[in-house]
Amino acid sequence: MLDLRPVGYVIGLLVAILGATMVFPLAVDLYDGQGEWPVFLESAVITILGGGLIALSCANGVREGLTIQQTFLLTTLVWVALPLFGAIPLMLGATELRFVDAFFEAMSGLTTTGSTVISGLDDLPRGLLLWRGILQWLGGIGIIVVAMVFLPELRVGGMQIFRSEAFDTMGKILPRAQAIAKQISLIYVGLTAACMVVYMLLGMEPFDALVHALTTCSTGGFSNYDASFGTFTGAPEYAASVFMILAALPFVRYVQMINGHSKPLFRDSQIQAFLATIALLVVVTACVLVYVFPHHPEQAVREALFNITSIISGTGYASVDYMQWGSFLVMLFFFIGLIGGCAGSTACSVKIFRYQLLFASIRVQIQRIHSPHGVFVPRYQGRAVDTEVLSSVISFFMFFVVTLGIVAWALALTGLDFVTAVSGAATAVANIGPGLGDRIGPAGNFATLNDGAKWILSAAMLIGRLELMAVYAILTIRFWRN
Repeated sequence: MLDLRPVGYVIGLLVAILGATMVFPLAVDLYDGQGEWPVFLESAVITILGGGLIALSCANGVREGLTIQQTFLLTTLVWVALPLFGAIPLMLGATELRFVDAFFEAMSGLTTTGSTVISGLDDLPRGLLLWRGILQWLGGIGIIVVAMVFLPELRVGGMQIFRSEAFDTMGKILPRAQAIAKQISLIYVGLTAACMVVYMLLGMEPFDALVHALTTCSTGGFSNYDASFGTFTGAPEYAASVFMILAALPFVRYVQMINGHSKPLFRDSQIQAFLATIALLVVVTACVLVYVFPHHPEQAVREALFNITSIISGTGYASVDYMQWGSFLVMLFFFIGLIGGCAGSTACSVKIFRYQLLFASIRVQIQRIHSPHGVFVPRYQGRAVDTEVLSSVISFFMFFVVTLGIVAWALALTGLDFVTAVSGAATAVANIGPGLGDRIGPAGNFATLNDGAKWILSAAMLIGRLELMAVYAILTIRFWRN
């Protein structure tokens, strides 16, 4: 029988840690003289006690390693439990959100999706704004650990190709994860601090710089303003673009760099393809803005760079309403959201390396057609790719497309129009943030959607953030039998 105690113990500890982080928005509201601080005090007590009791009740089942079944469950249930408790301040605070809305917002935050149901952000207490930023920041570091430790071990979506680079866990998942998380945390904190300092030097208020640094480095996209990053034009857009790109690169390369090995960072074909893709898309978009719309060349490059980087990395900031840029660029933005950043980063969506492996497989198949007696092997970064990895990647693509279709169809059944349903499905499964259209586009939000659509999108955000297979595996009868 499957022993759930090790899973419950870890989840309980993480919930308690989440509760402890509520002291920061509490302190901000207390300093501001806002009446919101008791909300965070009450929420912290509930969350810390709840997590502590779960951990204590499961402590007698703790052991050194986890089985594969337990790892699948832990990976999924953490992203269910944390939004449940993370939603408490949003229900009790000034937003007074209903449970479905608060859960949607917390899920969007922790999965770093960036979709929001809250209007009037400009007037919210600073504690709640900071809490939204903290949720995304914690979700960003959490998904890096999952992508570097758990998904390669679980052979999810071709991630096993990174097992040796992500410090092969050899079955001892939790102890090894702690060692990896320590170095990742130092890098992540340093990157966030640098981002905040740069934002302040470019004219942002310290609080705005802090929250936007949290949501930039997590590629989350929550902002303190309804206008999103459109509140800050000029140099901050360039700075944000740089840090979004840095956050979308593999953190294992940063770990290697601080340990004295910088060459892999510059030789990684995934990084090269990611940067080349951004450069090409920015050139195309900027040319369209200059020659089709009345944009100054510098403005065109800046807006193209910022918004392309924001969408492809899954951050979801918007500095302008790109729905006004014409159907060609709108469709371009839809498809680049399905590209994603690098594996082992805070970025989301399909990921560059999967496209590289897919194209390598297609190229080999074409070569075999041309030369039936030749021996051709798909290669990635100079290494032969085995059949298991290719099968996993192709399965991921199939499940990704099927999931998009099912989610879009389910959203349509709730009464949403075609554009809202399809773009909503894409933005949730790929964890992008804004969708298309007037309702959920960059100038709108998800508040007007019905409850059924919000629950569907919340589930889709979870499934997409954990790269599909980790969630689908626990929904099979065979998983529970074995």
